[in-house]
This record gives sequence, structure tokens and C-alpha cells, in this order.
Amino acid sequence: MEQTRAALEQTRAALRLRTVLGHLGRTSAGAYTAHPTTWAVSSTSFHPPQFQYTLDNDILSLEQRKFYEENGFLVIKNLVSDDDITRFRNQFQRICKEEVKPQAMMIMRDISIEKSKFIPSEELITKIQNFHQDEELFRYCTLPEILKYVECFTGPNIMVVHTMMINKPPDSGKKTTRHPFHQDLHYFPFRPSNRIVAAWTAMEQVNQNNGCLSVLPGTHKGCLKPHSYPPWEGGVNIMYYGIQGYDENSPRAHLEMEKGDTVFFHPLLIHGSGWNKSQGYRKVISCHFASADCHYIDVKGTSQESFEKDILETLHKLYGFPEDASLKDIFRLNVQLVKGERTNL
Repeated sequence: MEQTRAALEQTRAALRLRTVLGHLGRTSAGAYTAHPTTWAVSSTSFHPPQFQYTLDNDILSLEQRKFYEENGFLVIKNLVSDDDITRFRNQFQRICKEEVKPQAMMIMRDISIEKSKFIPSEELITKIQNFHQDEELFRYCTLPEILKYVECFTGPNIMVVHTMMINKPPDSGKKTTRHPFHQDLHYFPFRPSNRIVAAWTAMEQVNQNNGCLSVLPGTHKGCLKPHSYPPWEGGVNIMYYGIQGYDENSPRAHLEMEKGDTVFFHPLLIHGSGWNKSQGYRKVISCHFASADCHYIDVKGTSQESFEKDILETLHKLYGFPEDASLKDIFRLNVQLVKGERTNL
């Protein structure tokens, strides 16, 4: 019986992956649309009360809702304009050259870059986080074309909880540019997870060669798993946690995207990215949104406590942030309302 059940689950996973890969290979310039498959719930049995991860709206089609419900992510083609992406790229370059210095923004470099080689430039900055105070980059979080989709997952009261721009550099050969498989909820001290969503926009073509996102479809239906730093030979960048005991043979989908394409995904979806084997820099702009109706939790005594300790130590060292603060205190200082009314967060 156990062997039969295991075989059935493996077959279902293979069917899911095959279908997802088929959709990702579509070349239509319109919205990313899923279609009924052998593994998806049929329209006759999939009634609105069964929707858990999306809310009633007039933006997503029934097929798109079903796809997100089943897989935990949804790609919308050509969502962000070339003009906006150019503006974001130009501002990133100004930040890298230290022509502008927004407050409370965290600038990160790959661990393979030697301190002695540091000269402010785009080539040495691999990520900036919390650009809430940068008016130009924060425009991304307020774009109507982004928010209209975000509302399908969070509801009308929308908070920005985390912002990030990634400049994945060509790998030095140590594979330090890869990001281990993880769940974003590991970093967030609020719930419910179903009212949190990430928007991740490609600023140029992303593919397996330059380290596109890889996801494990359907894993958003599980629970938050313990995370830790993987024992990689070349080292791991700070706060690049990975799921403990991850099965590297699990079926996955590689989200190859064009400039302006945007993927929305659930915070429990297991995902990561490969190392950049190209000679160019792979740029992405991203934001996590949450419903203002979410509530904070205390992460002490949970698998998230290790992250709380790491981030507090880092913020204390860099900015003198109180050592006895909590993860909730950090987010309370950073979250911003972008639509609707502020309630809990």
C-alpha cells in the first residue's frame, strides 16, 4: 500500500511538472494563463468556496486562479514597461555609485568579492534591500499594474513589507551566486501566509544560464520547514538560508522570463535560483506585499528564531539597532501602506 501511494504521488508530481513546464514555454505576449490538465481540479468540481490562496476578483481568470491554487505561483507576461525598468536600472546605478544614499537601505555584496577590491560600482553590489525610502525605486511597489494583481491575493488593504533589487553577478567559479531552496515565510513574523505574496519582475531576460528562479510547484500547500545555512564548499552569502534536508531530486520548474515579465508567488512556495554562468549581471526588482489585516507573531521558540538572531546582530552592528528588539520591531519600522486602510500591521 505504501509503495502504491508513493508511486501515485511521484506520478502526480511528474504530471504537474510536465504541465507547468509546458505553460512556461508559451511565447504569448499576453498574461500567463494556465489550462486544464490531467492533474488539475476540473472546473465542475472546483467551486469558489474551495479557493484558499486567491480572493474573488475581476482580474484573474478562473484558469489563472486554479493554476495559482494548484502551483503557488503565476507568471504575467510583459507587465512592467520598458520605461519603468530603465528608470529603476538608472536609479540602481546611482545608488551603486553613491550618488544617492537612501536611509535604512541595506547594500550587499557577494562573499567572493574581496574587501580590498571594493570601489563603489554596479559590478560589486549584488543586492539592495529595504529601498522604502528611495522614492524612485519604491515606485515599483505602487505601480497600478502590479497592485491590481497583488490585491487578488492580499485583498484591498495592502502593505509593503519587504523590498529588494537583485544584481546577480557572473559567478567567480565558487557558485556563490546561487540561492538555496527556501521559503520566504521564514523571514516574516506575521500571518496568515495566504494573504502574503511576492512580486518578482525580470529587468532583462532571465534563464537557466544566468540563474533564473526555480520553483517546486505545489509546495505552498505544505508547512514552513526548518532553515539553515547549507554546507556549500564555496560558502554562502549572509541570510541565504536553505531548507534543511532538502531532496535535490524533487521535481522543479525553471521560470525563464523576458524583460518586464512578473511572477507572483506564495511565501511557502519552495524556490531558489542557480548560479550565474553568463558574463552579464542578472537584474530583478521585487517586493513582498501583505494584507494590512495580517497579525504579528512571536518567532521565539520557532524555526524562525535563528533568523531573528542573525538580523538583529547585523542591524546592531551596522546601525546600532537595539539588541533586545524583536523581528516584529524591525518590520513595524519598515512596513508601508500602499493601498486601502491600515489595520493590524
